[in-house]
Amino acid sequence: MPDLGKYQNEVIASYVVTLLLLLALLVFSWVRGRRVAKALREVEERRAKNG
Repeated sequence: MPDLGKYQNEVIASYVVTLLLLLALLVFSWVRGRRVAKALREVEERRAKNG
């Protein structure tokens, strides 16, 4: 890792915050995708039953 001098703590903290935000976005997208896929399956099943 390059020498960041007196800003080392701030730079590392910003990297950590960025990674946490990206992880949160990934989890949110994954959960929402599963929810939408489940809702779509339910709609398709109802449609198949009703013809």
